[in-house]
Amino acid sequence: MEPRIILIHLLIKLGVAAAVSSALVRSKEFKKLLFREQRETRHKIYLALWMAVPIALGVWIRFSAKSFLAGDLSLETTVLLGVIGGRLSGGLGGALIALPAVLHGEWAALPFNVLCGLLAGQLRRVAPEQEDIWSFSPFIDLSIYRWIRRNLPVPRLFDWQITFLLTIVGLRFLQTEIWRFQPTSIFSLESSNLWVEGAIYLSAVMVVGTELKIFNGVRIQMKLEEQERLLLQARMVALQNQINPHFLFNTLNTISSLVRFDPDTAREMILKLATILRRLLNSTDSFVPLREELEFIDNYLDIEVVRFGRDKLRVLKDLDPASLEVMVPSMLLQPLVENCLKHGLSPKVEGGSITLRSRLIKSRLVIEVEDDGVGMGAVPVLEPPNGFGGTGIGMANVAERLKVLYGDAGKMMVESREGVGTQIRLRLPVLPNPEELMTTMPLAPAPAGKSLHKAE
Repeated sequence: MEPRIILIHLLIKLGVAAAVSSALVRSKEFKKLLFREQRETRHKIYLALWMAVPIALGVWIRFSAKSFLAGDLSLETTVLLGVIGGRLSGGLGGALIALPAVLHGEWAALPFNVLCGLLAGQLRRVAPEQEDIWSFSPFIDLSIYRWIRRNLPVPRLFDWQITFLLTIVGLRFLQTEIWRFQPTSIFSLESSNLWVEGAIYLSAVMVVGTELKIFNGVRIQMKLEEQERLLLQARMVALQNQINPHFLFNTLNTISSLVRFDPDTAREMILKLATILRRLLNSTDSFVPLREELEFIDNYLDIEVVRFGRDKLRVLKDLDPASLEVMVPSMLLQPLVENCLKHGLSPKVEGGSITLRSRLIKSRLVIEVEDDGVGMGAVPVLEPPNGFGGTGIGMANVAERLKVLYGDAGKMMVESREGVGTQIRLRLPVLPNPEELMTTMPLAPAPAGKSLHKAE
């Protein structure tokens, strides 16, 4: 074969390797198998099947289309399977890849591929760290430079990177020798031109290194996504831990005012608070149905109504039944209701009412908490993460939680008129699996006990 034709095949070979690797890592199942820390036997078999089947198809195409030789990546893929999946994956994958060649008379392909897989799998076992496998570079000059850096000032007796490089070259040399001894028993691109022959050896190293780089790029991306998820989880836990003591502090203040002049009611409120805290401590979900969040508000108002008086606090509800099963972040409404009580109704001598509304509008959940209290003057429409002036820690916490969880898709708006009241409106996306955003965060409790406030 002419040298220029061989060089063209080598370039196409690199493209085929990159295309197959990029296509494989688009599958979630393959990525789970590829980056699994501990693999059982079935995982190793599945990994071999995932990588061997498309390459075996390339070997079959080589026989079907006589001029397309670049689709045969038997040596490189078998070595890659062995070094990533171990001896079982390498040996089994090599045997599967060799089947089309054996059926067409290339009998030496089977033992050679199995040997490559086993040898690469054994090399995986002696790797000091798994990072040594993923950091292998297809650029020989960089590998030699890194080898020099790693061995200065104290030289190492064993360097895995260089050993892996020499293994690929050695297996490619063995393939050449088998072909020279019996050309019909195995497929191998060969040339009498020393430069072209060197390019053939280099392409074997480049294919293995390129595929490892593609896999490692996806691996790094998955690690970054995991770190972002953990950061999100840490931020949400911190915000939740901020709300719980704040709620507890305000509730204890309410109870403390009852201890002297109405100890029986104070005792009842302490029991209700204990029930609420028990549910908070025993729950680990991040999201709850809106129905449960509203039931928690009932429990909270059972305590707050004592401070206002049963005749001075009314709760009105206008709830769309379809919205009650939508999942929302736990402890979402309590800070909003507390804001209405503290800044809207508390300064109003004759008391007032709180209105809770919910509805679904175009795959969005709209929740409104409104009071007819003294208002906060001219308050502009606000969205996370803007501040809320004098509205306190609770409102700022809700705004930050919505920003962390939903980004720009979650909005919080506050409208207030002095002497008329305040309305807080939340617009949240309806997520099919909201628990995927977060996996751990204390949950707002379900109802307990008999409601003391009036509901209409």
